[in-house]
Amino acid sequence: MLMENSFNLQDKKIKSGEILLIIKEYKERSNKDLQLAMDFIQEDFKFTKENIIKLSHHLDKLENTYNLLHKEHSERNKING
Repeated sequence: MLMENSFNLQDKKIKSGEILLIIKEYKERSNKDLQLAMDFIQEDFKFTKENIIKLSHHLDKLENTYNLLHKEHSERNKING
């Protein structure tokens, strides 16, 4: 399933489907279209990169929390077991 992304570039709402068409037909497209596609890709790249960084931090915190709880649980089982 293709997720439809859109960005507001220079007050124009561009849908990813339109960008994909420009990419597919890049040899025949105008420089203006190519610039529009490059701007879209750059904006999508920044958005994706920021989300990956946020998710990486979240994943690190989850791992640390799990390890803390696992250690406590293991130590309690040694004492009670």
